[in-house]
Amino acid sequence: MPIKNGKQYIERIDRQRLQLWHNGERVKGPLSEHPAFRGLIRTQAAMYEMQCEASRKEDMSYASPATGERVGLSFLPPVNAEDLIRRRRMSEIWANYHHGFLGRSPDYMNTALMSFYTAAPVLEKASTEHAQNLRNYYEYCRDHDITLSHAFVQPMASKWSGPADAEESLAAKVIETRPEGLVVSGAFLMATQGPTCEEILVLPTPTFMMGDGQVNPSAFAFAVPNDLEGITFICRESHAHDSSYDHPLSSRYEEMDTMVIFDRVLIPHERVFFVGEERLYDQLFQEGHFHAYAGHHIITRYIAKIKFLLGLLQALAEEQNADTENSFVGQIVKVMAMLENLKALRLTAEIGGTITEFGHYVPALAPLTAAGIQFPDLHEEVLRMIRSISASQLIMNPFEADFNTENQSSLEVYLQGLSSPAKDRIVLFRLAWELGGGAFGGRQNQFERFFFGNGKTIANRMYGCCEGLEEYKSRVYRLIGRSE
Repeated sequence: MPIKNGKQYIERIDRQRLQLWHNGERVKGPLSEHPAFRGLIRTQAAMYEMQCEASRKEDMSYASPATGERVGLSFLPPVNAEDLIRRRRMSEIWANYHHGFLGRSPDYMNTALMSFYTAAPVLEKASTEHAQNLRNYYEYCRDHDITLSHAFVQPMASKWSGPADAEESLAAKVIETRPEGLVVSGAFLMATQGPTCEEILVLPTPTFMMGDGQVNPSAFAFAVPNDLEGITFICRESHAHDSSYDHPLSSRYEEMDTMVIFDRVLIPHERVFFVGEERLYDQLFQEGHFHAYAGHHIITRYIAKIKFLLGLLQALAEEQNADTENSFVGQIVKVMAMLENLKALRLTAEIGGTITEFGHYVPALAPLTAAGIQFPDLHEEVLRMIRSISASQLIMNPFEADFNTENQSSLEVYLQGLSSPAKDRIVLFRLAWELGGGAFGGRQNQFERFFFGNGKTIANRMYGCCEGLEEYKSRVYRLIGRSE
């Protein structure tokens, strides 16, 4: 089947029967009607609707090599720079719609799966069957427009409970092999958008073993429907609200993060991409150039988000009659400069890409990693600026319902701006509160800070990207006449 529209997305999500828990209660009934999820589902339904518009056909889809029907452009494995730019322009359409607030928009996982698909040849040496499973699954997701989540990170207790081959270990692992598949138990954190997707890709970092055996029960990769027997999702506190006036952001863009527990879940053999060989974990990421492809997608989201935040800063400054003050201009131009820097890094990555031995075009990793290092601090600084420019106005903002009471006239008189009516002014500062002081903004800031790993992980990735360090050092030695 071709790309899906918004109605089809909602129908598929509502059709699932998840073991989903929120605030101590089992979630029952259509997910699209639940207050913790319906705002995001409506937003993503609108995004899927966009890709079906005739005017966006070439910008958001391409013909499936298997069926000839239109499929999502974010599934396209690029073979040249032009393909990479086509993918980026597609992501820009969605990123500009959600203003960069959806870190796990569907095109992110489409990109991740595409990257692993390009590395399928490295699995051939271990198992032709598993390599073909990965190719088949990629084609299935592409041709059926599957909305995918993922689980990579395990709880601390799982990581520190002992080697994978010890009975007391809590590490996620294969506990039994049956003729029909693998039986897996374990837990994973931060499955963002787990409930609002159709399937989940599971690819944890293997836990060490004490023995010398070649089969590591914690080394595996697979993908399964969300509602398989034995899979349980447990939600964090929801920051979602229904009113788009009182909560302009969380009513639209609140992505639920979940803990996922696998309790003796039977994984069909045809859904397994590797098992037992821990070296394949690194090879799949490295040979699939996951961080480069995902980084290229992410930097486009960064750019969309900074554009929105710049617009918000300007609007807040105008409301506070501070938009021409030297102090404000001095701060906002630094954000503008960083926006141009992000654009330049993306361009450098696109034109500096390379062709892999398998014929795929990969963007340059170093500039994308640099963006990943710079953005969290920039994001946090912008949130500080929002708090600063808003001052006490960030806090004292009535509800929309208050404008429908006997207090309406007083609110309209005393809360009006220099050139804006009170209701227009208040909704702007309610938006600013969500980012600068509310739970939604706090989660966004923490999410961006650790989006692609902790600071040490990203720093090591950046250090490994720079192939010229030895040459740079040689320049110094040559200048001072010192031998190497």
